Amino acid sequence: MKNKPIRTRSSGDEYYKNIFNAICNNDGFLTKFDIIAILDDAGITNDDPRTKKLRAELDKLTIIDKIDFKKFKEITSDSSGIIEKSVNKGFTIPNFKDFRKEIEQIFEETKKNNTGKNATYIPQLARVDSELFAVTFCSVDGQMITLGDFEHPYCVQSTAKPITYCIATEENGEDKVHKHVGREPSGITFNAIALNKYGRPHNPMINSGAIMMCSLIKPEWNLADRFEYITNVWENLAGGETIGFDNAVYHSEKETANRNYALAYFMKEVGAFPQNTNIDTSLDFYFQTCSIQVNAKKMSKIMSSIANGGICPFTHKKIFSPTTIRNCLSMMYSCGMYDFSGEYAFSVGLPAKSGVSGALAIAIPNVGGFAIFSPRLDNNHNSVRGVEFSKRLVEKFSFHNYDHIAHCDKINPVEGRGTIDSNLTLELIWAASNGDLPEIKRAVALSVDISKGDYDKRTALHLASAEGHEEVVKYLIRKGANPNAKDRWSKTPLEDAKANNHSHIVKLLEKVSS
Repeated sequence: MKNKPIRTRSSGDEYYKNIFNAICNNDGFLTKFDIIAILDDAGITNDDPRTKKLRAELDKLTIIDKIDFKKFKEITSDSSGIIEKSVNKGFTIPNFKDFRKEIEQIFEETKKNNTGKNATYIPQLARVDSELFAVTFCSVDGQMITLGDFEHPYCVQSTAKPITYCIATEENGEDKVHKHVGREPSGITFNAIALNKYGRPHNPMINSGAIMMCSLIKPEWNLADRFEYITNVWENLAGGETIGFDNAVYHSEKETANRNYALAYFMKEVGAFPQNTNIDTSLDFYFQTCSIQVNAKKMSKIMSSIANGGICPFTHKKIFSPTTIRNCLSMMYSCGMYDFSGEYAFSVGLPAKSGVSGALAIAIPNVGGFAIFSPRLDNNHNSVRGVEFSKRLVEKFSFHNYDHIAHCDKINPVEGRGTIDSNLTLELIWAASNGDLPEIKRAVALSVDISKGDYDKRTALHLASAEGHEEVVKYLIRKGANPNAKDRWSKTPLEDAKANNHSHIVKLLEKVSS
């Protein structure tokens, strides 16, 4: 079945009818598999929390049950925006099936590389199966690709450093953070006992800098509460996924940490730490962050939140500010790949962070996040397959930071997005008219002015009130929407609610309009 694009926007029954007609069969009905296929082709997985209710409704249907328009509207009420974007190729990667095929091909080619060896200085890492290989991608719209051993748990090791830096920056502000850590590549090994000319760690992506960042995060709290705090941040970045902890690696890390202890006490000697810093506690906290456990699927979701300006694509929660993310991406770009950082920035041109567990996390701003896991390392302590995959990726796609300048002939996977209007204000108003609360929350997370109107000066609150979407009206009021806004005909949301006999909304608006 070839989907017919939805050419115009509409509201109410007409809106649902347009979507239904775009995907229905010649007999005027759908099956559950028609809807599932639409979502799968767009990269929306069956465990996506945004389609949980829809998937549950589809599970109730048999393979022969036919879905008419009334049933379609009923079961898709919470997911209509996602289905419309799936039909209309309105997501970040519009031609997702083609993109997935290309990524699968790069994965298979990279898999042939069996060079390198596991890290040996931490015994638990040396014992990990060196054949493991996973590649996952999550777009800033939540489109997913999962390949290989994507559910196998691994320790994040140094891929924790960007998140630790973001948390420290949110807690303390940029000025205080960079009073204690620099922002230049060190030009020496990641665990070298050396500081910059100001007696500070060169950057937050090396061991000394990450230890410093840990000293700045809730230093007045006990260690258990501090770890729980950062774990909650990780889980928010991952869209509510559970984040684990590898106790064996933690103890192994601690027992083989002479160099990190030396770094910390060297920094203490020169007065680099904030006053009253407990060095041993800060080191313990640092070892805990390195021992956080994820899998590649979770890590790509985390990187998509970073690529999305600190906003989780699945929950629309704003975890980090845009400025914090900008600074973090800059650090990843210039300092994220150990002694290979300059070469990686030149040849790959993407913000990335590697870890000696074989982890590699990549953020492509406004596109999505990749997570790669393959334990064999090269002489620079980076995953051999991770680096090769990165190079093959930018050979095929125009993801390199400067490809747009070169007018290259590579594939641009974000081109050709369907007929979805890019204006976020119109997205918000359209979602409000259809009662699409998740889409409204996404727009609010992106700092859209919720009191701004369309060409008729009709705001989101006008449309939600006119259509009778009580939960949307409540949410917009909580977020500060102007209940007294007037459209071009001098009508307020309250007058719209009265005209359409939505008494429950009239009561809500009368309370806030008076």
